[in-house]
Amino acid sequence: MAGVAMNVRTALAVLLLAAAPLGGCGRASSEQPPLAGAAIGGPFALTDQDGKPVTDRDFAGKYRAIYFGYSFCPDVCPTTLQVLMQGYHAFAKNAPGSSAKLVPIFISVDPDRDTPPVLRQYVAAFGPELKGFTGTSAEIAKVAKEYAVSYSKEPAAKGASGYLMSHSSVAILFGPDGQPITIVPTDQGAKAVTDTFAQWVR
Repeated sequence: MAGVAMNVRTALAVLLLAAAPLGGCGRASSEQPPLAGAAIGGPFALTDQDGKPVTDRDFAGKYRAIYFGYSFCPDVCPTTLQVLMQGYHAFAKNAPGSSAKLVPIFISVDPDRDTPPVLRQYVAAFGPELKGFTGTSAEIAKVAKEYAVSYSKEPAAKGASGYLMSHSSVAILFGPDGQPITIVPTDQGAKAVTDTFAQWVR
């Protein structure tokens, strides 16, 4: 549906989990991150909400919870980010040392409208810890491909003031080395998000 994120969470999870190895290289399979070995993630060069260049190297040694969306999204994005950050804040309260190693990141799939000033105001509504990134259309297309995110611009509805974006809606936790760990279950509520961070962020 136009304007509503294409919720391919289940399909994406199946594909990514299928790509993950079953064995553990000496580790118990129960300890293996669900997305270990999945071909998702990689380097990026974007612009942050303050208009400064930012790359994946700026977060070396940090865990990253990354979600793609756009600030003009009417429902899915704000709901997902609200749950993500509620879970993050509860995790920070319970484990401040571990939460200091985790950076929540929002990457826009609508660079035409999501300029740094727009993103700065948007991410601030969810908490000062949330980082907002944008870039050129080419830069966004490249990072979306690396992170297995699909998106498209929808024709403006008759009488509408602006267009909407369809996009896959899934938050993923990456480790300090940039490798994927697990899907963050924002659809299960803030506690599930907190529990996921507590399990994997060390």
